[in-house]
Amino acid sequence: MRRTYKRTRRLAAVLAVISLLIACKKSSVNQDSEVAFQEEFRPQFHFTPPAQWMNDPNGLVHHKGVYHLFYQHYPDSNVWGPMHWGHAISKDLVRWEHKPIALYPDQLGYIFSGSAVVDKDNRSGFGTSENPPLVAIYTYHHMAGEKAGRKDFQTQGIAYSLDNGDSWTKYDGNPVIGNKDIKDFRDPKVFWHEATHQWVLVLVAGDHVKLYRSDNLKQWNLMSEFGRDIGAHGGVWECPDLFEIGVEGSDQKKWVLLVSVNPGAPNGGSGTQYFVGDFDGTSFSTDQDAAQWIDQGRDNYAGVTYNNTPDQDRIFIGWMSNWDYAQTTPTDHWRSAMTLPRSLSLHQDSQGQFYLKNYPLEQLSVISKRIVEKKSIDISQTFTLSREHFNQTELIFDMPMSEPMRLNLGNEWGEQITLTMDPDENIMTFDRRQSGSVDFDQKFAVAIQNQTYKVADRLAEVRMIIDASSVEVFIDRGRYVFTNQIFPTEPYTELDIIGAPGASIENFKINNINSIWQNE
Repeated sequence: MRRTYKRTRRLAAVLAVISLLIACKKSSVNQDSEVAFQEEFRPQFHFTPPAQWMNDPNGLVHHKGVYHLFYQHYPDSNVWGPMHWGHAISKDLVRWEHKPIALYPDQLGYIFSGSAVVDKDNRSGFGTSENPPLVAIYTYHHMAGEKAGRKDFQTQGIAYSLDNGDSWTKYDGNPVIGNKDIKDFRDPKVFWHEATHQWVLVLVAGDHVKLYRSDNLKQWNLMSEFGRDIGAHGGVWECPDLFEIGVEGSDQKKWVLLVSVNPGAPNGGSGTQYFVGDFDGTSFSTDQDAAQWIDQGRDNYAGVTYNNTPDQDRIFIGWMSNWDYAQTTPTDHWRSAMTLPRSLSLHQDSQGQFYLKNYPLEQLSVISKRIVEKKSIDISQTFTLSREHFNQTELIFDMPMSEPMRLNLGNEWGEQITLTMDPDENIMTFDRRQSGSVDFDQKFAVAIQNQTYKVADRLAEVRMIIDASSVEVFIDRGRYVFTNQIFPTEPYTELDIIGAPGASIENFKINNINSIWQNE
């Protein structure tokens, strides 16, 4: 039965590729209907490009009822190359519609990462008060300058759209922020700061961030710097994001600075750290003495949040890969996916330490269907559940944070992933070393991933969301997170959970998640 499932899926994949190639001869993207992506390992409810290479999410902005997702894209290969801004839109952050490429390289360089804003008061002058523009702020990367050994090959440019992102015009005064001697000078995130009535831009400069101000998005002045002597510095800083957020359960508000770093993540390669502090309109400061991490899996990088959301929600999307092996993963027609969109919330523990939670949006339930539900399960002996496959599935249950637990999800060929919680050592682990295809790169499955956690005498939710080539684990509603790619050669079919003598898990549920690329 499992081999039949695999053969059927592969046949569907071949037909899908043929259909897509025919469609691409007519148009770069089929705008009328999405191709039912069925290639091996193709995610069914995570965003992926129609074809070829993708990395960082860019220009996350909501405008006129539409969530825009731009992304680093090379349309001519499934490995990194001359960067463009790919484009997709969504009304619910669940189902996506692919759009034509938004920004192409030009004489100033490739189009690297950046952000987008709604210029509501038309301060840039690109639009009108009746039709304010979308303005994209991005990094130009001049490859000839880099190859010549110069340090001034990255500058910042802007473009604007008057039709809600369908077409873009680059500003003829680019670059708007020049660069004389900083090798890594990129990834601008812009927001409107109401208290000081100015646009604020934060970008990275090698091992720290710089903050600029502007009245019109065209002329920028440096205000301050942050980070030379704090945080993780195992590699280059990238993709900053600065935003204000309320502290759950209080009237207090704080500012959060996200900064990705590559390499230097706690479990290897690429990762995203964050700092909680204050911003006075000129500079950011923090009492934090060490980096905190938004995710301690291997595959959540370069994540940033949406501007201009309807209820000022802080919605985060990350690139679900790692530069250790991003260009060698075993997919051919396309490469890379985004994480599920997640809601960020800020909390404070009993010792006064602030921490972020990141958790899937409630909208995921729109494409989910409950298929198993049990009020309580004894796990003092191994609880086993078999299904035809666990692709497109989420597992949810509550368990005591003071009890040990081991969860295996695998197939009859010995491929498996393992999640453990060890309260004696205050460590939870995720192991994908035998998850399927792992030998495509020696850095992919080199070690067990771990993170420390606070043991407590209370129940906490464990939620595991499995797509064709990924697993996202959220414990205690996103206080502890592992995001990882996996490439099983056959679907996982068996779930095992075991705990201590007398242990049980509560409110056990399995939901099936429908494909966003098919009418099901």
